[in-house]
Amino acid sequence: MPLYKRIYSPGQLQFITTSTYRRAPLFLSACSCRCFVQRLEEVRQELKFLLIGWVLMPDHFHLLLLPEPAETTPLILKGLKEQTAHRILKTFHENSQHPWCRKMLARLRLPPTVHDGSHYRLWQRRFYPFNVFSEKKCQEKLDYMHNNPVKRGLVSAPGDWPWSSWRFYFWQDASILRMDRLE
Repeated sequence: MPLYKRIYSPGQLQFITTSTYRRAPLFLSACSCRCFVQRLEEVRQELKFLLIGWVLMPDHFHLLLLPEPAETTPLILKGLKEQTAHRILKTFHENSQHPWCRKMLARLRLPPTVHDGSHYRLWQRRFYPFNVFSEKKCQEKLDYMHNNPVKRGLVSAPGDWPWSSWRFYFWQDASILRMDRLE
C-alpha cells in the first residue's frame, strides 16, 4: 500500500522506477537481462500498453510507458516483477553450484522474521511512478534513461549498453525490444 496517493491520468505517460531487493546487482547477468526483456514484452502483449523507453540497470530499471487504461500501471508492474522474480530465482536455484548464483541467493534471502511464506525477494515492493505531462519532460526522461549506464560508469557511451531503448532510437535496432513511438 503506497504511503501517498498515486494519480494515474488517462492518456498520461508514466515514468516508472523500481529497484532490486537490497540493491542486488542481479542484472549484471545477461541471462537475467534476457529474462527481464522477455517478460516485459509478454506483459506488453498481455496488457496492451505502449512502451516508449526503458533501461535495465544492474540493480534497478526505468520504464516510460503509456498504459490504457491508466489504472493498469500497478498490474503492469505486478506482472513484470512477479514473473521475473519467479524465473530468475528458479535459474539461480538450478545453477546454485556457481558461486555468483549462490551469492545472489544469499543476498536475496529474506530474514526469518518475515512471515509471508516467502524465502526470497527479488524486487523492492514499491515502485515509483512519475506523470510525464509534456514532450520536453518525455525527452528529458528518455535522455536520463539512456545516459544512466554512462553516468554509473558501466559503459563509455549509451550505445554500448544493450539493455535500453537507446539503440532503437538512434540505430533503429529493435532486435532486443521494439519501442512504440508517440504520434
